[in-house]
This record gives sequence, C-alpha cells and structure tokens, in this order.
Amino acid sequence: MSQWQTICRIDDIIPATGVCALLGDQQVAIFRPGKEEQVYAISNIDPFFESSVLSRGLIAEHQGELWVASPLKKQRFRLRDGRCIEDESHSVAHFDARVHDGMVQLKD
Repeated sequence: MSQWQTICRIDDIIPATGVCALLGDQQVAIFRPGKEEQVYAISNIDPFFESSVLSRGLIAEHQGELWVASPLKKQRFRLRDGRCIEDESHSVAHFDARVHDGMVQLKD
C-alpha cells in the first residue's frame, strides 16, 4: 500500500524553483511554482540525455499549463503528469505530491 513520505518543509523550496529528492531509489524533481503551498513532482532524469537535471529547469506556463524546461536542450515536461510537449515518447514519471502541515510529501 502506498504511503505519504515526508521530504522537506515547504519553506525549504524557494518559490518558482525546484529541488531534487530521493524517493526510495528514484530521483524526483519537486517544483514549487509560486508562493502558494502547491507542489508538483516528476522524475528528475532528463530522458533525452539520461541526466539528473530536471529539478534545475525553468518553470513556465504554456497553454494554461505549468511546464518545466530542461536546462540542457529546453524540452518541456508538464508538471501535472510528466508529458513531454516535444516528444510524448520521452515523457517522464509523475509522482503524487502534497503539502501537509507545512511539509512536502510524496506518495511512494
């Protein structure tokens, strides 16, 4: 059965940035798009280069959706589900994320 795992305090993530965390043996990029207590989580691995960099990407809005652009070649991944806008075959895993009592949690 999946459980919520506490990762960090919401205040540990500067608004409009991402951080990398381990969930089991998976690298997860956690993004806080604004000052609100809203977070999103996708795989940290850029599937085009197999590099651990997505948490350092730029958050942007496109067609009413939030995306992160990889810092390498700028491919964009939708934060709510990991879909790659340039090539869906390179989409990344998405993780359930929430803020509970000021703590960022991911479902394992």
